[in-house]
Amino acid sequence: MPFKLHNPSAPIHIPTSETNVLEYWREIDAFKTSQKLSEGKPEYSFFDGPPFATGKPHYGHLLAGTIKDVVTRHAHSTGHHVERRFGWDTHGLPVEHEIDKTLNIKGKADVMALGIDKYNAACREIVMRYAGEWKDTVERMGRWIDFESGYKTLQPTFMESVWWVFGQLWEKNQVYRGLRVMPYSTGCTTPLSNFEAGEDYRDTRDPTVTVAFPLVDDPSTSLLAWTTTPYTLPSNLGLCVHPDFTYIKIHDFERNQNFILLENLLGTIYKEYAGGKKPDPKKDQKEPKFKKVGSFQGKDMVGWRYVPMFDYFTEQYEDRAFRVLSDTYVTDSSGTGIVHQAPAFGEDDHRIAVAHGVVRDDEIPPCPIDESGRFTDEVPEYKGQYVKDADAAIIKELKSKGRLISRSDIIHSYPFCWRSGTPLIYRAVPVWFVRVASISDKLVANNEKTRWVPANVGEGRFGGWIKNARDWNISRNRYWGTPIPLWASADLQEIVCITSISQLEELSGVKGITDLHRESIDHITIRQSRARAS
Repeated sequence: MPFKLHNPSAPIHIPTSETNVLEYWREIDAFKTSQKLSEGKPEYSFFDGPPFATGKPHYGHLLAGTIKDVVTRHAHSTGHHVERRFGWDTHGLPVEHEIDKTLNIKGKADVMALGIDKYNAACREIVMRYAGEWKDTVERMGRWIDFESGYKTLQPTFMESVWWVFGQLWEKNQVYRGLRVMPYSTGCTTPLSNFEAGEDYRDTRDPTVTVAFPLVDDPSTSLLAWTTTPYTLPSNLGLCVHPDFTYIKIHDFERNQNFILLENLLGTIYKEYAGGKKPDPKKDQKEPKFKKVGSFQGKDMVGWRYVPMFDYFTEQYEDRAFRVLSDTYVTDSSGTGIVHQAPAFGEDDHRIAVAHGVVRDDEIPPCPIDESGRFTDEVPEYKGQYVKDADAAIIKELKSKGRLISRSDIIHSYPFCWRSGTPLIYRAVPVWFVRVASISDKLVANNEKTRWVPANVGEGRFGGWIKNARDWNISRNRYWGTPIPLWASADLQEIVCITSISQLEELSGVKGITDLHRESIDHITIRQSRARAS
């Protein structure tokens, strides 16, 4: 039936016109017909980045979908055959987060109690919740794309293709296991990539404390350290100074104690010297709060031992920790110029602790919190408390010990989990990485050969990102997704990378594998080659 033309003299009713066009396209099967007409022409490769069907389409989807439709229509009109298949991202945190809220899942223990099979079954039930709304919206946009042959990331064939790609990286030695301090979501109980950690920064209020660490050889003198994360103090293993800074020793008359810090940061404990203002002997001589009694170069302070703030880990680390370290990352812009070091909770802290022999690079330093960010029985006084909530109790304890020198609040930009909306923390976790930094020069070279529209995107944000790209953390402590296809011995001395279902069946002896989610393969074992050889 020919398309009914509009009478130019009649008023236009947009909703009716839209309906008429869509009905006509359906009647003549316009998209499939155009595909048949272009068969045999040069292929234009197009892969649609899949959305989650657990949420409805929003403006960002409409904009990206329109751009994709313009590009593929242009390719078709210039003599190409363009296969356009819609895709669905059915795995990952967005799905799990919905189920966690529905089933009141708080952490790993709850999932284990329920069972991974039941947890994943619940995830599977909701992944296509809004598929109908998506199809209607995309059609009303006028976008031509194949929904009938669309792919889903939960399909075994798709998951197997991910295993194959991982296998290619494994063969090229581009995958490794490392201990890193990573951005960590306590809301989703998983480490995140650095890219994900930068998705949601918010201005937030946090407590700041300046605390005293008395020297072992001179208990009347304390090193002062400033921190915005009091919850990390139970895990303190060191104090870091800048080797080239000059630190002063003062005698505080009110407290009758000696303190060591940077002179231009006296404002941290004495408000009248805020902003780097230096003491004025003429103005301060009537009622001086302190007097300067000495000075030291940071490099000369290295090795000084101090009394630990807490004794939770003193027995284990007494011979290696609780001493002054040095590194040039220390700044003189805020705090005291002396940085409290908790290697499990800071990337620089961990790097410096390894460099000074406080911890080994393959050793998880004191990290007394569970996957939900709650203190464990390693610190019994705060057991069960969420780290951010425990700040107040820890500050109270510092005060009772006479270690709290000053306390205030700070409003600063802080990263939040893009999915759960909870503040991120940084913690040491063993994770799997893909090497990226070592090939960044190749990425940059290929990016320069790529035509970007507009050009400033490739040269600016994206170009800057790949130029400074870091190794990519690909592992997540989650359940509903494609498992990393590595089978390892208990001592990790033998690791086998599986790239297909057929290979897994051959090496394990298990036949009829039809699904690759954890509940279907966690029980499958592969006999070690060392055992086979014997």
